[in-house]
Amino acid sequence: MTEGNFVDYVKAFVSSGNGGKGSVHLHREKYITKGGPDGGDGGRGGHVIIRGNSNLWTLVTYKFKKHFKAGHGEHGSKNRSTGADGEDVYMDVPLGTVVRDGDTNEILFEITENGEEKIVAEGGMGGRGNWHFKTSTNQTPRYAQPGIPGQEHNIVLELKVLADVGLVGFPNAGKSTLLSVMTSAKPKIADYEFTTLKPNLGIVEYRDFQSFVMADIPGIIEGAAEGKGLGYYFLRHIERNSSLLFLIPADSKDISKEYEILLDELRRYNPELIDKQRIVAISKSDMLDDELQEMMRIELDKDLNVPYLFISSVAQKGIQELKDLLWKQLNE
Repeated sequence: MTEGNFVDYVKAFVSSGNGGKGSVHLHREKYITKGGPDGGDGGRGGHVIIRGNSNLWTLVTYKFKKHFKAGHGEHGSKNRSTGADGEDVYMDVPLGTVVRDGDTNEILFEITENGEEKIVAEGGMGGRGNWHFKTSTNQTPRYAQPGIPGQEHNIVLELKVLADVGLVGFPNAGKSTLLSVMTSAKPKIADYEFTTLKPNLGIVEYRDFQSFVMADIPGIIEGAAEGKGLGYYFLRHIERNSSLLFLIPADSKDISKEYEILLDELRRYNPELIDKQRIVAISKSDMLDDELQEMMRIELDKDLNVPYLFISSVAQKGIQELKDLLWKQLNE
C-alpha cells in the first residue's frame, strides 16, 4: 500500500431518510357502503450504518466522498398498505475504526469485529395511517401521522491500527529496516528523518506456520505529546498494539535516557500505554565489538527494567531471538 493510500482520519456528513407519511383513506368498494378508514402506515426512513470489514486496512474510500444520504420511506396507501422502507446506506470501515461526533468530538462507538454493524444515523419512523385512529366515537378519522424526519450528523472516522507489536523509536532508529527484514513489507527507507510518514504493517512469519502482525509507527520526538513532529498524530495507533518494541540505535549517546524519553511521551499522551508489555531492541549492533557490547550490557542491566537484546537488521543478527521473545510475550 502506498503512503498516499493510507488514510486514517476522515470527516463525513451523514443523513438518514425521512419516514413516510401515513395515509388518510376511506375504503370504497361496491356493495360496501361504509368501509371505514384503511389508510396504511408510512415506511421507515433508511439508516446510515457503519460496518466492519476485515479486508480493509485504510479509510481511503472516504478520502473524496464525504456525503452519505439514505433513502426516504415511502408513504402509506389504501387497504392498510405500508409504504416501503427507505434504502439503508452502508459505510464499510477497517477493524479498529473509532467513530466520533464531528461537533462534540464525543466517541460514539468503535468497530472491532468483522461484520459488526452500528447505526450512526437512524432513519425516521413512518407515520401511522388513519385506520389506527378509528374509535367508537370517531369512526371516520380524516387525519394521519406525518413521518418523522431523519437525522443529520457530522462524524469523524479515526482508524487505530490493529497490530500485535508496535515499533516505537526516534526518527532514523531503523524501524522501517527492521520491518522489511522481519516481514514482506516494503516500507520507504532513506537516510533522513521522518522517512516514514504513515504507519506500515507487516506479517511476521514464525515457527510452525504461525504469525503475528507488526506495525512501524512514524518516529516520535521529544515533545510529541504536545504536538511536535509527527508523533502526536500517530501515537493513537500505539493504543491498539498488544506489545511495544522500543528500537534504539547502538550509537545513541544514552540508550537508557532515550528509552525514558520515549516512555514519557507515551505516558503523557495516554498513561494506559505504560501498562503494555515492552521490549527494548538495540539496533545497529553490528557496529559493536564483543567487549563494548559487554560493557553496555552491564550498564543496561542496572538502568533498564524491561527485557532487551542486541540486534542488527542489516547483518541479520538477533532477529530470530527477537521473534522468539516477542512470540513468548504475546502468548503469555
